[in-house]
Amino acid sequence: MVERRSPKPDVEGSSPSGRDLNQKEENMANQTKENIDVKEAVKAYLKSVKLEWGKITWPGKQQVIVETIYVIIITAVFTIGVLALDRIFELILGMFHLK
Repeated sequence: MVERRSPKPDVEGSSPSGRDLNQKEENMANQTKENIDVKEAVKAYLKSVKLEWGKITWPGKQQVIVETIYVIIITAVFTIGVLALDRIFELILGMFHLK
Protein backbone atom coordinates (compact mmCIF):
# COMPACT_ATOMS: atom_id res chain seq x y z
CA MET A 1 0.00 0.00 0.00
CA VAL A 2 1.28 3.50 -0.93
CA GLU A 3 1.37 6.02 1.81
CA ARG A 4 0.04 9.43 0.86
CA ARG A 5 1.55 12.43 2.57
CA SER A 6 1.01 16.12 2.29
CA PRO A 7 3.91 18.12 0.80
CA LYS A 8 6.53 19.03 3.35
CA PRO A 9 7.86 22.59 3.30
CA ASP A 10 11.48 21.43 3.07
CA VAL A 11 10.89 19.00 0.20
CA GLU A 12 10.82 20.19 -3.39
CA GLY A 13 8.29 18.68 -5.73
CA SER A 14 5.83 19.48 -8.45
CA SER A 15 3.75 21.71 -6.20
CA PRO A 16 5.26 24.90 -4.79
CA SER A 17 6.89 24.15 -1.52
CA GLY A 18 7.03 26.47 1.42
CA ARG A 19 10.71 27.10 0.81
CA ASP A 20 10.02 28.22 -2.78
CA LEU A 21 7.29 30.56 -1.61
CA ASN A 22 9.60 31.97 1.07
CA GLN A 23 12.33 32.52 -1.54
CA LYS A 24 9.88 34.37 -3.78
CA GLU A 25 8.83 36.57 -0.89
CA GLU A 26 12.47 37.23 0.02
CA ASN A 27 13.30 38.06 -3.61
CA MET A 28 10.40 40.48 -3.79
CA ALA A 29 11.47 42.07 -0.50
CA ASN A 30 15.06 42.39 -1.76
CA GLN A 31 13.89 43.95 -5.03
CA THR A 32 11.77 46.43 -3.12
CA LYS A 33 14.72 47.18 -0.85
CA GLU A 34 16.99 47.63 -3.89
CA ASN A 35 14.45 50.01 -5.44
CA ILE A 36 14.38 52.00 -2.23
CA ASP A 37 18.21 52.00 -2.12
CA VAL A 38 18.37 53.22 -5.72
CA LYS A 39 15.83 55.94 -5.01
CA GLU A 40 17.77 57.05 -1.94
CA ALA A 41 21.03 57.04 -3.91
CA VAL A 42 19.49 59.17 -6.66
CA LYS A 43 18.08 61.58 -4.10
CA ALA A 44 21.47 61.86 -2.38
CA TYR A 45 23.21 62.42 -5.72
CA LEU A 46 20.79 65.15 -6.78
CA LYS A 47 21.12 66.81 -3.37
CA SER A 48 24.92 66.87 -3.73
CA VAL A 49 24.61 68.26 -7.27
CA LYS A 50 22.41 71.06 -5.94
CA LEU A 51 24.99 71.85 -3.25
CA GLU A 52 27.86 71.90 -5.75
CA TRP A 53 25.85 74.01 -8.19
CA GLY A 54 25.66 76.74 -5.57
CA LYS A 55 29.48 76.82 -5.29
CA ILE A 56 29.98 77.72 -8.96
CA THR A 57 31.38 81.18 -9.66
CA TRP A 58 29.93 82.35 -12.95
CA PRO A 59 31.94 84.80 -15.08
CA GLY A 60 30.67 88.30 -15.64
CA LYS A 61 29.23 89.51 -18.93
CA GLN A 62 32.34 91.55 -19.79
CA GLN A 63 34.65 88.57 -19.18
CA VAL A 64 32.54 86.33 -21.44
CA ILE A 65 32.61 88.91 -24.25
CA VAL A 66 36.40 89.45 -24.01
CA GLU A 67 37.19 85.71 -23.92
CA THR A 68 34.84 85.05 -26.86
CA ILE A 69 36.70 87.67 -28.90
CA TYR A 70 40.03 86.03 -27.96
CA VAL A 71 38.76 82.65 -29.14
CA ILE A 72 37.57 84.09 -32.47
CA ILE A 73 40.92 85.87 -33.05
CA ILE A 74 43.03 82.82 -32.17
CA THR A 75 40.87 80.59 -34.40
CA ALA A 76 41.24 83.02 -37.30
CA VAL A 77 45.05 83.20 -36.85
CA PHE A 78 45.40 79.40 -36.84
CA THR A 79 43.08 79.09 -39.84
CA ILE A 80 45.16 81.59 -41.82
CA GLY A 81 48.37 79.81 -40.75
CA VAL A 82 47.08 76.41 -41.92
CA LEU A 83 45.90 77.95 -45.22
CA ALA A 84 49.36 79.54 -45.74
CA LEU A 85 51.14 76.23 -45.06
CA ASP A 86 48.75 74.45 -47.42
CA ARG A 87 49.52 76.92 -50.23
CA ILE A 88 53.29 76.68 -49.59
CA PHE A 89 53.24 72.87 -49.74
CA GLU A 90 51.03 73.02 -52.83
CA LEU A 91 53.62 75.25 -54.58
CA ILE A 92 56.54 73.06 -53.51
CA LEU A 93 54.85 69.84 -54.64
CA GLY A 94 53.74 71.54 -57.86
CA MET A 95 57.37 72.19 -58.74
CA PHE A 96 58.08 68.43 -58.68
CA HIS A 97 55.05 67.50 -60.75
CA LEU A 98 56.22 66.31 -64.15
CA LYS A 99 53.89 66.52 -67.13
